Amino acid sequence: MLIRLGYDLQFSIPQPVAVVAMLNVHPSRADDLCEPDELRISNASKIENYLDRFGNKCTRFLAPAGRVRLWNSTLVKDSGEKDAFDPAARQHPVEDLPSECLIYLLNSRYCEVDRLSNVATDLFGSIQPGWERVEAILNWVHGKIEFGYQHARPTRTALEVYTERVGVCRDFQHLAITFCRCMNIPARYATGYLGDIGVAPVPMPMDFSAWFEVFLEDRWWTVDARHNEPRIGRVLMATGRDASDVAITTSFGRADLIHFSVITDEVKARAAER
Repeated sequence: MLIRLGYDLQFSIPQPVAVVAMLNVHPSRADDLCEPDELRISNASKIENYLDRFGNKCTRFLAPAGRVRLWNSTLVKDSGEKDAFDPAARQHPVEDLPSECLIYLLNSRYCEVDRLSNVATDLFGSIQPGWERVEAILNWVHGKIEFGYQHARPTRTALEVYTERVGVCRDFQHLAITFCRCMNIPARYATGYLGDIGVAPVPMPMDFSAWFEVFLEDRWWTVDARHNEPRIGRVLMATGRDASDVAITTSFGRADLIHFSVITDEVKARAAER
């Protein structure tokens, strides 16, 4: 399967400002790229690419005053298979986890493990550790939280999602991540592209998507509390402790978003060649 990816972000900037963008496909998918994956920036200077501490590809630059545009289009090949799962996947005792997983058991900006531990224990403590427990967490969050773009709030934490029972995709993931960490399951936030491939189209503008990953049976597994079903065509851009680590753009000063569009569409091989 071939998937056309792209975005067009435009900002109004009153005075020059430093910006970090995280808009490239994740390095783990680099071998799947059929075209260059190059962030194009109008009028910027001091452009530099680097990998952050989580292994995400970042671009830092100085944006001038005025209108600044970030855009790209690329083509990626995908297996066309749904997210993998294994109902027999074991949960590791904390003492047996790889050291690099331990950070994904701790509190982070949007995931208050300490404040939800008792809740998580009451809800999921009696459930078999491993995939069964992860599935129970996904089912609970998916069933108890109401989705709606009108509920979007960039400061909402997992505890607030639990008490308010509303949110957008990032909120679903933050609460499920926190519950997993409370139960000693390493969980990390993920962002990327997820088109309406293999499902009924949603009558809303395309956006970047959020999901998360859990560490079971010596590997990371993709899971999604918002959709709560295996999906086709996810293309990872970045992972981190929560949404604060994987912001699409971070400006160190004022930058007003005035245009935003994302595409992620399956294309046929002949169309891709043209």
